[in-house]
Amino acid sequence: MTKLQQVLLYTGVAILAVAAGFLLRGQLMSGDAQSGATDAAVASRGAEAIFAASLPDLQDKSQAISQWRGQVMVVNFWASWCEPCRNEIPEFIELQEKFRDKGLTFIGIAVDQKERAAAFSKEIGINYPVLVGDMKAMALAEAAGNRQGALPFTVVIDRNGKIIGTKLGRLSQEKLESMFKPLL
Repeated sequence: MTKLQQVLLYTGVAILAVAAGFLLRGQLMSGDAQSGATDAAVASRGAEAIFAASLPDLQDKSQAISQWRGQVMVVNFWASWCEPCRNEIPEFIELQEKFRDKGLTFIGIAVDQKERAAAFSKEIGINYPVLVGDMKAMALAEAAGNRQGALPFTVVIDRNGKIIGTKLGRLSQEKLESMFKPLL
């Protein structure tokens, strides 16, 4: 192979790699390239899946998520080993205390071992319901739009049971408040 052929081959491979990267990025973005109708359908199916689920709490009692229907809900998928999760939960505790009387309910869904979730919840003083799930919990997160299967993942649901926003990764207190305050 001549030097020119090698350069052309490497250039072609590089162009293909860049194009594949852009295509993959487009697929992984949280719906930016999707139509509003597709987003609405995903949100509707995600809300239905969340409300249809029942998961055990820290005392092993099954809790139907539908019991919180009619309230503004912040559903947070987290794990005790997840550092961004551990960093945002103290703010969630504060917001739960501040807005509980206005109809806001946080629900933590730990994708973790029950013992670890219970120990962390007690240590930090979580003041909202904590449910424990494994792959079932991750399936709920995926139904709500978490295509990457990463944590933390937060879903905000209005009083009518509609998902109005999701966030993959650490969610700042300011951003979260801007999502739920208009719903209270």
